Amino acid sequence: MTKVSVRGAVAAAIQTEAAANPNVYIVTTDSRGSAMVTGLADLFPERFIECGIAEQNAVGVASGLASTGKTVFVLSPACFLSARSYEQVKIDVAYNESDVKLIGVSAGVSYGPLGGTHTTLNDFASMRALPNLEIYAPADAVQAAAITKHIAQDGKPVWLRIGRGDVEAVYEDGESFDIERAKVVCDGSDITLIACGEMVLYAKKAAGLLAEAGIAARVLDMFRLKPVDAAAVIQASYDTEAILTIEEHSIHGGLGEMVAGILAQNHCVPLKIMGFPDEEYKVGSSQELFEHYGLTAENIAREAGALLERARL
Repeated sequence: MTKVSVRGAVAAAIQTEAAANPNVYIVTTDSRGSAMVTGLADLFPERFIECGIAEQNAVGVASGLASTGKTVFVLSPACFLSARSYEQVKIDVAYNESDVKLIGVSAGVSYGPLGGTHTTLNDFASMRALPNLEIYAPADAVQAAAITKHIAQDGKPVWLRIGRGDVEAVYEDGESFDIERAKVVCDGSDITLIACGEMVLYAKKAAGLLAEAGIAARVLDMFRLKPVDAAAVIQASYDTEAILTIEEHSIHGGLGEMVAGILAQNHCVPLKIMGFPDEEYKVGSSQELFEHYGLTAENIAREAGALLERARL
């Protein structure tokens, strides 16, 4: 199947918004190439600010611009933007509710060949802990473009993480999204698979494998992790017998533990969290790491089947 660049979709959406709104600014950290926004520097030179490899400064500059009524997109490698500039994100962006859109590029294990220094597997945990900050993880280029258009106009501080490689489409062109609601990718009454980001595609494929085994799986795309659609999780706990979460993130502090908290306070059902374990991660490509840590359609289907068996004991 044809793969499409999520980075390119985000860049194209920013270009559209910047062309329509002279208050849209772009800030990068020697990352215009990796973020695929070199063309924006040519189109909007007076509104494109290059800070060099200085993520803290970039966030501070963006927050200062936002205080003057600008809508600012900061595009930078997620591993550095989420960690090196965390204090600036906390104080300048989140606490001040600045109209700054933090776009973490090459998140998760996109930079897997470069090792642990370049992985981004703790950003959901750290960013969820900050007040006012909305968090998004689009599944494909179609959804990424729709989210970018939305956040460009909502006036709120945002953390949006995207991968580096091109991805298969989960959604058709023109698909609509209710930003406040998890997207039902496919419905089922036996088990619910809740995923975000690039893991949505694998969850969808796993649902197809489960269907071949006579198991009807609901797949929820939790593309907005904060504020989270708790109602969708609670409804799934009543409609299906178990819930399995899948994320390109540590099993600590991310989508899985967020779902666990919702279930614990509302309606408990058997739950399994799939993600990256609490260990020093291997070095390899995204696909190699997904396979090593069991984040494949085949293994998701196996884990879902085993979880459902336990739920029915």
